[in-house]
Amino acid sequence: MTDRLTLGHAFAHPSHGLASSRAVRRRAVFFLCGRRLAYPSGFPTRTYVTGEANKVPRQTAQTTVETLTDQGPAPRYLQLKQFICRQIDTGAWPPHHRVPSENELVEQSGVSRMTVNRALRELTAEGRLVRMQGVGTFVAEPKSHSPLLAVNNIADEISGHGHRHRAEVKLLREELAGPERALAMGLQEREKLFHSVIVHYQDNIPVQIEDRFVNPALAPNYLEQDFTKLTPNAYLQRTSPLSSGEHVVEAVTATPDEAQMLQIQRTEPCLLIRRRTWSGKRIVSVARLLHPGSRHRLEGRFGDTE
Repeated sequence: MTDRLTLGHAFAHPSHGLASSRAVRRRAVFFLCGRRLAYPSGFPTRTYVTGEANKVPRQTAQTTVETLTDQGPAPRYLQLKQFICRQIDTGAWPPHHRVPSENELVEQSGVSRMTVNRALRELTAEGRLVRMQGVGTFVAEPKSHSPLLAVNNIADEISGHGHRHRAEVKLLREELAGPERALAMGLQEREKLFHSVIVHYQDNIPVQIEDRFVNPALAPNYLEQDFTKLTPNAYLQRTSPLSSGEHVVEAVTATPDEAQMLQIQRTEPCLLIRRRTWSGKRIVSVARLLHPGSRHRLEGRFGDTE
């Protein structure tokens, strides 16, 4: 406040002469530039109205370039997503909190605008943020989830409808967790995990591609199982009883390889269920379940039907 008043006083007294006026103007430019460097978003977060401080300071991010560059080989957009998620999960950014603008995040994190845009766009698609055109980006309200989807065994579902189940194992191997997979499963990067891809058939018609990653610590013998006779779901229920899970349902189109495995046209719509399951506080597996839209439907029941 003192700096601003002093600056105004200097401009109000031009009697110091031409040289003095130029010096004042140079000091003024230096002052403004200095304030700009110190506060990339403009003047300090408190604004002044009729000499009194605004009671609601503007909220800004505290991320730095180091935050996004000293965390290993993870892509910068993913590091930025992780930073924003931590701010949300710890309560530092509560629901309705205004997230810094793209320009502010670019200045404060040192990454490109394209990188910032991708991080914000993906978090919006995941339901963590809400973007309002011309207004800004805000932390989304937590969504309420209804337990309409149970973690069922597909073999039991198929046989329960009077049909015959068959499974074809396309992939069963050990891999190292990349950045996104490690984040999804609560593991460290390059930790070992198990990966399986299985096509499930109903009367010789493919109805599901099960693409699953498993935590070896909770299912150490996963790779030794014969999944043509036992489904991964049934095996995991035995070794690490599931205590909770989450589902995300999407309408998608299959990739060329997926369309070939499902024996469908590339343009046929599919139903994708992303499933993550826990045993206690540890994530057991992350699965991607892809169904042809013409061969699968979701059913649920809630409330008292009697």
